[in-house]
Amino acid sequence: MMFAKLSIAVSALTIAAVSSASAETVTLTAYSGIFQDHYTKAVIEPFMKKYPDITVQFYGMPNSAQMLGTLRAQKSSPQIDVAILDVSVAKAGTDEGLFDKVDESVSANVKDLYPNARVEGVAGVGVTFDNLVLIYNTDQVKEVPKSWNALWDKQYEGKLIIPSAPDIQGTTLTIISNKLAGGTDYKTDVSAGIAKIGELAPGVQTWEPKPDVYAPIANGQAALGIGWNARAQIYSGTSGGKLGVALPQEGSGFQINMINLVKNAPAGDAAKKFVDYALSPEAQAAFTSEMFYAPTNSKTVVAEDALKRTVADDMGKMIDIDWLAVAKVRDGITEQWRRRIIPLSR
Repeated sequence: MMFAKLSIAVSALTIAAVSSASAETVTLTAYSGIFQDHYTKAVIEPFMKKYPDITVQFYGMPNSAQMLGTLRAQKSSPQIDVAILDVSVAKAGTDEGLFDKVDESVSANVKDLYPNARVEGVAGVGVTFDNLVLIYNTDQVKEVPKSWNALWDKQYEGKLIIPSAPDIQGTTLTIISNKLAGGTDYKTDVSAGIAKIGELAPGVQTWEPKPDVYAPIANGQAALGIGWNARAQIYSGTSGGKLGVALPQEGSGFQINMINLVKNAPAGDAAKKFVDYALSPEAQAAFTSEMFYAPTNSKTVVAEDALKRTVADDMGKMIDIDWLAVAKVRDGITEQWRRRIIPLSR
């Protein structure tokens, strides 16, 4: 009897050891803060429930540039398996040989992605779409702004908060303003946009909002500004409606986050399973409903109330921004901000 109990105990330990040995860990790097919280809830936890032998560890960092620096430092011995980065930084990582290509051999979902989720010269593919919006304090701005020109309304002078270039929000506003001012090819000349934003400068409270652009507008420190739709929608809810969100009639510009497989990373096939799941209609719908990023998979079916809080129904209104081309002129745009916009502030 004692031998039988011992045999059962040994067998249990053997099974546990085999199970432990077969368990795999995928390390994902992406944005910390509210992105990490909501992505974990909507995508990572359901994935681990579906694949109980795979654990996903979220290694959060504040921005894509910091993620790229970490990946560079680990190039000879990667510890991160999957990275979610903005498209221009993902292109830099691709050029440096940090990523393997994500194609239909990795995920059958790739074939169903919107065309602008697949960017030539980038190994990864789009996993989220976001877009610039106007954000406003609903106590100070009584009617929903319908146009970007609301920023130039004299009644809001001194009450504006705008993140400056090189922040991608400031760069996107430059391209939008260039179009508003009659500029043509933003890839070669944004002087019209720079001049138009220069007209705003005396009325801007700060070009470096802290902790972010959303809090000071929600608490009434400022009346109007710009931000990303996904985060703005979250803060609109947590502020009790004090933060309003508007997509202007002239349209906006996409910011694309790419999901990338790190070359020679330890997780291997487990990492590919995670990428496949992240691109699936199931995961895309869950994250859209959770944080209001527009899905990149065209087969995604999203609840109507969540869909209305994204740009998914307004794809035709988006300004076609080639972020890889913008990356080549970003330093020049930033220099123009420093010389021709910020010095005009009061």
